Amino acid sequence: MSKMKVVLAYSGGLDTSIIIPWLKENYDCEVIAVAGDVGQGEELAPLKEKAIRTGASKIYIEDLREEFVTDFIFPTVKAGAVYENKYLLGTSFARPVIAKRLVEIAEREGATAICHGATGKGNDQVRFELTIKALAPQMKIIAPWRIWDIKSREEEIDYAQARGIEVPVTKKRPYSMDRNLWHLSHEGHDLEDPKNEPKDDLLLICNTPEKAPDKPEYVEIEFEQGIPVRIDGKTYDPVALIEKLNELGAKHAIGIADMVENRLVGMKSRGVYETPGGTILMNAHRELESLTLDRATAHYKDQMAIKFAELVYDGLWYTPLREAMSAFVDSTQKTVTGKVRLKLYKGNCIPAGMESPYSLYDMEIATFDKDEVYNQKDAEGFINLFGLPLKVRAMKLGKDKVLGK
Repeated sequence: MSKMKVVLAYSGGLDTSIIIPWLKENYDCEVIAVAGDVGQGEELAPLKEKAIRTGASKIYIEDLREEFVTDFIFPTVKAGAVYENKYLLGTSFARPVIAKRLVEIAEREGATAICHGATGKGNDQVRFELTIKALAPQMKIIAPWRIWDIKSREEEIDYAQARGIEVPVTKKRPYSMDRNLWHLSHEGHDLEDPKNEPKDDLLLICNTPEKAPDKPEYVEIEFEQGIPVRIDGKTYDPVALIEKLNELGAKHAIGIADMVENRLVGMKSRGVYETPGGTILMNAHRELESLTLDRATAHYKDQMAIKFAELVYDGLWYTPLREAMSAFVDSTQKTVTGKVRLKLYKGNCIPAGMESPYSLYDMEIATFDKDEVYNQKDAEGFINLFGLPLKVRAMKLGKDKVLGK
């Protein structure tokens, strides 16, 4: 009888490094590691050798970067979705693209289970498992953190050292980090106390404002129907465009967010996020929409962006509601075409001009100088009608009752 096959979401980090031997020790199984390349960079280089050395029968290293950008990042940018005003959802929307590939490989390999290294306290367990349930409802899910005896990252390190497994963290720097094309997150260790300022050596991508250049730099981003296509007049493919903006943003200390957020599982957690290119892109897109969307659509879209961000954060990408909301967003983006210029300076993205063939801004109407278009006397009738309910109420109730006396 052939062994049970388990597909493991493999990053080569502390958690998944020890999960391979743990699975083999606790299940009579063959472990197939799958690493989704969503822009981790040099982290992927040693994974093939390491996975096999620690007991995997094979490893897939899948390049998901373009799919990640076009199918997950760009739809979220177009929606203007930001979780709790700060978090640009870097880990959140990377999980469904990885989980989707896990399902595809599990089905190809004839696996009966998918395993992930997300903890029982975090959001990622939900994001991985909801995607698996949506795409392969029959698949068994193994989540070691919910069933094993290991209780801390220090115990994980001890477990790894006892088996001769190299791990990319030490007890001196035991941060939990997640890196992809969009961001780098830092959690744990001294960051768990909100009163602690992040240490000087925490940031691995961005300059600090103190180390950023003293001279500002301008960047022009061109959009076509809400999708960024050119930087300073040069056309980039989706992945290269994010990489270029990351380079510019990191140089000028753009996109450093330190926040206490509300996790889906009910607790508050503190994280520091580096999202240099993403912050530039979100700011540029927001500026262009201010020029090209009418008031009612813009305000409704702002309200919807909050819910869109919650769906992404909660792992509900493959749901009818998210798909319907994306369809609405796409309809709003038909006129979001144009150029936005930003000034980057010591952590700030400062608007420096924009233009669009679909601009709704009319200087002849908006000017404070003399014009022949806008009759200011018309405002009197508008205000009389707009304020009629207030006038009637005051006439019926009197001033004292209006004031609540």
